[in-house]
Amino acid sequence: MTTKKTAHIISHTHWDREWYLPYEKHHVRLVELMDTLLDTMASKPDYKSFFLDGQTIILEDYLQVRPERRAELEAFIREGRIGIGPWYILQDAFLTSSEANVRNMQIGHRDAAPYGTISKIGYFPDTFGIYGQAPQLMRQAGIDNALFGRGVKPTGFNNTVSDSYESSFSELVWEGPDGSKVLGILFANWYSNGNEVPTDETEAREYWERKLADAERYASTNQLLYMNGCDHQPIQCDLPEAIEQAKRIHPEVEFIHSNFEDYLASVRGAMSGEGQLSVVKGELRSQRTDGWSTLVNTASARVYLKQMNQRGQSLLESTAEPLAAIAHRLGQSYPHHLFTYAWKTLMQNHPHDSICGCSVDEVHREMVTRFDKSRHVAESIIDDSKAVIASALRTSVFAQYGENALPFVVFNTSGWERSGVVAVELDVSRIYFREGKSIPEMNNMMKDVSLADRTLLNEQGEAVYCDVEDLGLQFGYDLPEDRFRQPYMCRRVRITFEAAAVPALGWRSFAWMQTNGTVVNGEEEALADGNHVLQNDYLRVEAQADGSLIVTDKTSGREFRDLLIFEDTGDIGNEYMYKQPNGETAITTKDKRASVKLIENTSYRAALEIVHELDIPASGDELFQQEKQEIVYFPNRESGRTTERTVPLVIRVVVSLDRSGRGVGIVVSFDNQAMDHRVRALFPSDVAASHHYADSIFEVAKRDNEPAKEWENPSNCQHQQAFVDVSNSEAGLTVANQGLHEYELLRDGRNTIAVTLLRSVSELGDWGVFPTPEAQCLGEHSFSLMLLPHGGESERFHAYERAYQFGITWQAVQTDLHEGELPACSSAIAWEGEGLAFTSMKIAEGTGDVMMRWYNMDNKPAELSVTVPEGSKEVYKSNIMEQPSDVDGASLPVRQGRTHVQAVAPFEIVTMGYR
Repeated sequence: MTTKKTAHIISHTHWDREWYLPYEKHHVRLVELMDTLLDTMASKPDYKSFFLDGQTIILEDYLQVRPERRAELEAFIREGRIGIGPWYILQDAFLTSSEANVRNMQIGHRDAAPYGTISKIGYFPDTFGIYGQAPQLMRQAGIDNALFGRGVKPTGFNNTVSDSYESSFSELVWEGPDGSKVLGILFANWYSNGNEVPTDETEAREYWERKLADAERYASTNQLLYMNGCDHQPIQCDLPEAIEQAKRIHPEVEFIHSNFEDYLASVRGAMSGEGQLSVVKGELRSQRTDGWSTLVNTASARVYLKQMNQRGQSLLESTAEPLAAIAHRLGQSYPHHLFTYAWKTLMQNHPHDSICGCSVDEVHREMVTRFDKSRHVAESIIDDSKAVIASALRTSVFAQYGENALPFVVFNTSGWERSGVVAVELDVSRIYFREGKSIPEMNNMMKDVSLADRTLLNEQGEAVYCDVEDLGLQFGYDLPEDRFRQPYMCRRVRITFEAAAVPALGWRSFAWMQTNGTVVNGEEEALADGNHVLQNDYLRVEAQADGSLIVTDKTSGREFRDLLIFEDTGDIGNEYMYKQPNGETAITTKDKRASVKLIENTSYRAALEIVHELDIPASGDELFQQEKQEIVYFPNRESGRTTERTVPLVIRVVVSLDRSGRGVGIVVSFDNQAMDHRVRALFPSDVAASHHYADSIFEVAKRDNEPAKEWENPSNCQHQQAFVDVSNSEAGLTVANQGLHEYELLRDGRNTIAVTLLRSVSELGDWGVFPTPEAQCLGEHSFSLMLLPHGGESERFHAYERAYQFGITWQAVQTDLHEGELPACSSAIAWEGEGLAFTSMKIAEGTGDVMMRWYNMDNKPAELSVTVPEGSKEVYKSNIMEQPSDVDGASLPVRQGRTHVQAVAPFEIVTMGYR
């Protein structure tokens, strides 16, 4: 074997669509870069290769402005000179959902396919840490590698890198929790280590003497990687000349203008075996560092963006897709085009500098519009799908129970049976403008509609206790597909009740009607016990004088105390990282009297209102302003909060308990008028454990409570998706959230779960001075959480199921009495599997098959049993690309019949299809 070194120079540009400049200013620069790239490749055949940052959205962005150059671009891609894919965008890993990561890969492949080639490169160049299941996702997408810059080494201010990291070499084996392995390539000298190669002989000698030594220091083979590019880096047009100069200076080194495919093949060919490489397992979160540059606090920067994103993802993946899939089986066309548009619009907010909230203010204003646009498409799909399904249900069953029935359907689009409080608006009567009556006449007719003597029934004819709110006269309109809009006036009511035992991925029908006397709407016992206590069969919740909660799990008898204390501290960091002023004492609500009152008490739900009034410093001090202007690295700042002025922080909390609820609902709201601070909610678990669990991407990640010995940062915040949990063999406490992605497991002797509600900062941070006044997040905010006590390790998966449901909105639609092919209460499919979490139901674009996905939350094998609807012909196992074959192209087993039983390995992501 030759020992001659090979220097692989890979040209690229890391393209943040928006960051320290607004999107369109970056867009203009992208068009200039792409023009230069095409011109250079056309004029210089020896400019051999360019990698387009792993994201196909660059093609969209360029061709939007330069459609006339499509043929040139496509020709270079087909020749293999420009590498595209595999992603649609380079997303942040931890702040985007499991299914969003899959859709990103699916759409990236879909958009690259017409060009004839897809780069099978697991590309994460600047991702702020990477989830542990990435190796399995890569393998299921036919990718056997991952290239990344962060996660196993310190990466600090202005992308400076340190000497130490968790691997012996820049090459490593990355192993996921399920055992999937990929060849990992760490950009040990960053993804700009081959940037701006000199053509001048003197400069080139100095350059390559340093660069060869830097790469050899970490490489495990004689194949050396040089990344010729950086953030928004222009094309180095004279690179062929620079490479020729390098060859003359170092004839002992083979310099080539390379690409990732050739580089990876060369590395594998030069390795004596993967046994020489370090094996890094699970999540890449830079835990073996000093903790100051993990960028984890982007999880709480501009938290309103995270909340909007959670809502948008949930509507698409957990509501619109399953409802549209069910409607498709009833003959409705599945709107692939609308889903692609909605997902793309949403994912344009998913790059790390976007969803992380670490850009200039203009960037994040535009993100709000994108969130709204994607949500509006999802809501339109949902409304259409609900109407199709409702029209297929046998609501005629209500005719036997009385008269003047107003039927409606409640949908549970989660993967588990669900009970909960639902509010539904019903039009009791309508009169259309087309009927020719005057508006005063129509108004009087609607006002005269009687609401008396009505009862809410379920499809079994059982009375359901409800509250009815008369919404009075309302204007509305229909938008028929075959004629002009149809306005009307109506009399509307809002009915609030508990929908009990709604099947998973299914529905249950109700009707508000005048009964025939065979049913009685009897009021059940209310849930409040006095003015400070709520309780049902499972939980007892007591508010203390300081507003904290004592929650008792009646099943286990375990009592959790001091829950829901609020903490306010200064923050002299930036959008990337939190920094508490040195020596500061946190302001908390503990032992400060709060106002507590009962605001709701029915048979289906009771609620307490708790109000805290704090005075907190108005902002950082004058030294803080100076340190920002002088770009003092945030760990070294000596500033604090002002002592000259305070502002009120009035925290309003609504604590609720449903009759069938196994969790305590919490909604926190306040008007933030302070700057440079952080607000958290604290939940002491008092559960003795050395580790805890956090929801991540297709994984409930097990994390140590104590950081590694290298950790110096006083703060140890971490990422979560839907929940965080502390458990032992006897008890556990799960705290679920909606869009609150930052938590910390406090080292306070009580294993307190601290969830960040709001972080107010004033600058972007990183490599310059970029003021971001809107990152102070002044104004009204609201946050939703749920406390889920449980019986410990043996019960925690059931708590996780409820935590996942917490993020999914109930859906309902009014209909009429009619016959139908489906029962009034049923589900699209039935499945069983202990320890399995359901994540998706949709229609595959290529086959038209129904695709469903689960993952095993446990480190033990599981068994999945799926029963599909009558008329289904085949059931088969697939992969995340929803192909009826495995990643190597081999056909997967196809089962005939309605029920399929599939073994699921520990932590496996399993996709099933049926047709």
